[in-house]
Formats: sequence, structure tokens, C-alpha cells
Amino acid sequence: MATGKRAPAGAAVLRSDITVAIRDAVMYELAEVGYGRLSIEAVARRAGVGKTAIYRRWSNKLEMVLEIVSDVAGRSVPLPDTGSFAGDLQLIMMIVNRALQHRIASQIIPDLMAEAARNPQIAETLQKALRTHQQAVGESLVGQAVARGELPQGTDPDLAVDLILGPLYWRLAVSRSKPDEAYLEKLMAAVTAALRSTAG
Repeated sequence: MATGKRAPAGAAVLRSDITVAIRDAVMYELAEVGYGRLSIEAVARRAGVGKTAIYRRWSNKLEMVLEIVSDVAGRSVPLPDTGSFAGDLQLIMMIVNRALQHRIASQIIPDLMAEAARNPQIAETLQKALRTHQQAVGESLVGQAVARGELPQGTDPDLAVDLILGPLYWRLAVSRSKPDEAYLEKLMAAVTAALRSTAG
């Protein structure tokens, strides 16, 4: 006898294509007008849906933006395994470098960082999403390098992520200067040397 749950009669079925359209519209609106001026009406218009389609998924603007942005932030950097620490480091830097130069990301990130300074809920959500994923990346990156004998036992995964992402974020999101290949190579060398010298 089947025991699977069935949706109640008349319950709204949330179509995935509409959800994707809304999520894309939110990101484009954030990039163009920022969180402060973003409206449910504009998102609905860009997504080609009615406002009710949005309110079936999220109760308000803040909830919508926090869920969508935290989801994007949480899957922004993959867990690399190229076979060497140098290769993993190079891959992460290349991905982050390109991601932060993306037209939408380069507009959204500074705006949300400024908004987070005014809104504790945004700050907490962003911090949780970013930190959770960064910890996973750091533990994978450092754990593999330690297992290969490329980094010493006791290397701090959180420090590794800070050393990798901090300079790139500063360059691309704050000072707005694009790091060239020579800079990335120097950064890789500096990160490697720092991690080898600070393990304890």
C-alpha cells in the first residue's frame, strides 16, 4: 500500500522555471539598482510573472534577497582537487578572480556589503553563508595539501582562505584594479610561504 505524501488538493505547485526566472531577475535588479531601490514589482516585471508568484515563494523583499544571495554565495567556489596544492590554489584564484570581475557580481557585492553594515539580518545571513562554504573550501584545500606532504600538520584552513580571498577581494571589489598574471603568481607564492611558516 502506497504511503507517499501527496500535495493537498488545490495547493500551489511552484514551477521551477518560474523560480529560476525570479532568481535571475533579483540578481539583475540588485546589480542595476541595489538593495535599497529593489522592489517586488520590478522583479516581477523583469521575470515576466505576477507579484503573487513571488509572494508564494517569499513573504517579503528581505527574505527573497537573503535566500537567493546566500544560495549563490554558498556555491560560488568549488572544492578543487587537481592533484597538487599549487594547482588547487591556482584554480581557486582563477575562479574567484573571474567571479569578482563578473558584471553582476562586481555591482552586487559592494552594495550588499554596505547594506550589511546597516542591516544586521543581512550581515548575519551573508556571514553564515560565506563562512560555511569558505570553511569547506579551506578544509578541503589544506587537508589535501597536508595529506600530500605539501603543507605541515596544523596548517589553519581558515587562515588559508583569508589569505587567498582577502587580497583578491581588496583588489577587485574595493580598489577596482584587475590583478594580472604576475600578481597572481606572486600571491600564490606568498600564500604558500605564509601557510608553511605559520603552521603550528
